Amino acid sequence: MRKGRGLALTAWVLGPLGLVLLIGSVLYVRSAYTRVTVVSTSMSPTYTAGERLVVELVDGDQVRRGDVVLVDSPRPDVDGPVLQRVVGVGGDRVACCEGSGTTERVTLNGRALKESYVRDGVADGIGRPYDLKVPEGQLFLLGDHRMDSLDSRFYGSGDTAGALSAGAVRGRVVDGLGGALFVLLAAALGLVLALVGLGCGIAARAVRRRSVPPAPPWPVHT
Repeated sequence: MRKGRGLALTAWVLGPLGLVLLIGSVLYVRSAYTRVTVVSTSMSPTYTAGERLVVELVDGDQVRRGDVVLVDSPRPDVDGPVLQRVVGVGGDRVACCEGSGTTERVTLNGRALKESYVRDGVADGIGRPYDLKVPEGQLFLLGDHRMDSLDSRFYGSGDTAGALSAGAVRGRVVDGLGGALFVLLAAALGLVLALVGLGCGIAARAVRRRSVPPAPPWPVHT
């Protein structure tokens, strides 16, 4: 009866372990990431209307300059969360603009930003100058389509420039797999282990069946 015992033990170890990895990875992805659909042109050409994006659910204190974030807009005329790019964080001084037209540049702490992502190379395009020091715990946000974005240039009183509380951040756009790659690998490993465990269990059962001696024939009385 010891035949198949090793296979059975392997099945009992690998099967549950694989299921834990697989289910845990799926639950983590569902709790740490979400998907959104771009509904405006404010972030074009980086992201276009109708495009589906993966958003990592993080707090505002985890984002950095250059991140594209999903935020709750403070403007009452904006319905639902919007996508905008973090230009300045607490303590930064953001000003607009140096130059004009396609040569204009937003400055960050006195240095002109190289923003290759802005549409048509226009860093402002609305003729609304600003010079703001971002308070701690707040963010200065701009859309990549500067001529069509209700962003931090309009977040102050009376449509003046203003920062947004970091608490308004819902998440950060993930390009590619990003941090989800490790979780996906763990899920794949869990699936493999679960299948191997199932195979070992089936093999152990088959071995045990073959090891059982056949029943003696019934005696025949004549």
